[in-house]
Amino acid sequence: MLQELSHLARVLGIAVLKANAAVADAWRTAMADPAGRYRPEAHYMRGPGPKWRAKHAPVSTRHKLRPIHE
Repeated sequence: MLQELSHLARVLGIAVLKANAAVADAWRTAMADPAGRYRPEAHYMRGPGPKWRAKHAPVSTRHKLRPIHE
């Protein structure tokens, strides 16, 4: 009977360890979701775009059109 209890304890212990490992793997997989991670390359700005350039273009007074004198 003592051997049967020892065997049962060993089997239960192994089952608990396997269940613990499965839960830990599931937790790691859930926490390592690549969709939720910060990716700097997705937020990298290369500089001002064409709308910004059009809005902030310097107004040149040097090249104003002069009236033609006849």
